[in-house]
Amino acid sequence: MAQAQRHIVGILLAAGTGSRFGGEKLLHPMPDGVAIAAHAARNLFAAGLDVTAVVRPGDFPLADMLEQEGCVVTVCREAARGMGASLAHAVAAERGAEGWVVALADMPEITPAAIKSVVAALEEGALIAAPQFRNQRGHPVGFGAALRDELLALDGDQGARAVLERHRDALKLIECDDSGVLYDVDRKADITP
Repeated sequence: MAQAQRHIVGILLAAGTGSRFGGEKLLHPMPDGVAIAAHAARNLFAAGLDVTAVVRPGDFPLADMLEQEGCVVTVCREAARGMGASLAHAVAAERGAEGWVVALADMPEITPAAIKSVVAALEEGALIAAPQFRNQRGHPVGFGAALRDELLALDGDQGARAVLERHRDALKLIECDDSGVLYDVDRKADITP
């Protein structure tokens, strides 16, 4: 009898201000005309995940766009405290999940295949999983349900770095041929035609 598929949710962290970019970063189009955050959401959907996106209060254009892409959008009132607060908020919204694949909305070029490899590792029982390209750990990072309480306790701007550090021996790295797992957009110059 086949093992039942675990309910693993994609979390799209989209609550930053994009200050180094000059604001409105996640709505900025890539060379194909599609917004940065829309690409990131579409890649999660293409990997077969339900997606919950976290936005900051008042970011209606981004929230509307992500809803149109099919995301469940949740507003994190504590987003100004940093990525850790946003991630804890998202896990609380999806606390019934058996795992979370945490993606950053400013990483638009991760292939669905790389995301699927992280999902597969979680389904096989990995506590933490992440893709790597040329021996460099990338995104998204998957977390198993056993880490729920640690993720819910996050706050501040370090994201899940402390959780990764505490459980580094349990981290399953998946070598992939996808430089997109390392590519993020911080400034307008990072977008190449």
